[in-house]
Amino acid sequence: MSDKKIIIYTPEEIEAMRDVCRRASELLDFITPYVKVGVSTLKLDELMLEHTEKVLEAKSACLNYCPSGMTPYPRATCISVNNVICHGIPSEKKILKNGDIVNIDVTIVKDGFYGDTSRMFIVGKPTIAGKRLVEATWGCMWAGIEAVKPGNCFNDIGIACQKFCAPLGLSIVHEYGGHGIGRVFHGEPHVSHVPLSIPTAKFEPGMVFTVEPMVNAGKRHIMDLNDGWTVVTKDRSLSAQWELQIAVTETGYDVLTASAGMREAPEWVKGWKKPVF
Repeated sequence: MSDKKIIIYTPEEIEAMRDVCRRASELLDFITPYVKVGVSTLKLDELMLEHTEKVLEAKSACLNYCPSGMTPYPRATCISVNNVICHGIPSEKKILKNGDIVNIDVTIVKDGFYGDTSRMFIVGKPTIAGKRLVEATWGCMWAGIEAVKPGNCFNDIGIACQKFCAPLGLSIVHEYGGHGIGRVFHGEPHVSHVPLSIPTAKFEPGMVFTVEPMVNAGKRHIMDLNDGWTVVTKDRSLSAQWELQIAVTETGYDVLTASAGMREAPEWVKGWKKPVF
């Protein structure tokens, strides 16, 4: 990993980024009461696109997003249910049912800056396995975020995530990770949530990136569906993911994708406390 490619943002740029990041988190606040039994994932997507444009005065960064060699992404959000790891395409045929675990991943862009965050939702009455995985993944993400401090490097995120999940018998997906973000949707560095054997850059104030571990109840292995986007667990086990966008500070980190409706950090988190909105 070359630290020369990692953008260092000014305090003014980070404050501008904080605004769009707050709006992205507020989009998840908005959709929360609609995530219930009988609702299609397409309906949720349509509601979020309308809210993004008309209320948040922003644009979806996912709609028609098209990396080289891929087909354009057809919806405004990614909604991944149960054994879907990531990039679940909202569909009128996918109706939420009791006990489903659902990841809703949103990225919006406003005034040239991107805000990227995702949350887990449990539909109706939770299953024991579903609730356990959702809560463990929340803790895994925060373990990784807590590793962001002066003197540490990006590999410390993966070490912390793995240390958190291994005793629980859970596995972390290797093929996907966090990423640099700011004026670009996906930039340097790639943020691994498992330990790497190669050197990684040290944290510097002004770096901005996502921490977003994808944790499987079964094995870590993945499988792509034939729609060009959807990724599922190979063994059909449940998968969960949380995502926050953070900035490195002089003393540690700051969470940019924060809003009134987001969860409080776990009690054991020392580096950040949810602000009052």
